[in-house]
Amino acid sequence: MKILFFTLSILFANISISQTHQITKHNGEQLDVNFIKAENDLVYYSLNGSSEEHKISKYAVSQITNKQTNQTQKISNKVIIDSKSDYKMVTVLPQEKTIGLKQAAAFSGVSTKTKGEPPIANKNHTAMRIKTQSASSGYPFVSIIEKDSKYQAVAYMY
Repeated sequence: MKILFFTLSILFANISISQTHQITKHNGEQLDVNFIKAENDLVYYSLNGSSEEHKISKYAVSQITNKQTNQTQKISNKVIIDSKSDYKMVTVLPQEKTIGLKQAAAFSGVSTKTKGEPPIANKNHTAMRIKTQSASSGYPFVSIIEKDSKYQAVAYMY
């Protein structure tokens, strides 16, 4: 009886800790994980045999497939930037939401102030300039750090 109970407990424990989902990234990479949740533009998961929580940007993830039911949940669409005129499709992300994206380029500059315009207009002009520069290189994501009228931007791709 003890052997039967032990065998059943091992069997059920193995099922409960097995990888139940597959994350497919936009770059084609696939991860077998235990999906936890998706919130605040991040996807939370744990790896097999670990209770440590990992996270990845939803912009890096194409879909999540439940292996048990074969249901697929679309997380984000792949953004393809072809020319400088696609600058409106470039997404400005905070640094903490770029996990899983590959750093492609870094550039910096000085924010220009126009007399009589509020500070938010200056920020918008700087963001548009950075997005245009990122689009001309074909990068769909950018993170901007602004300090003392100078900015540093990091472009990201899949």
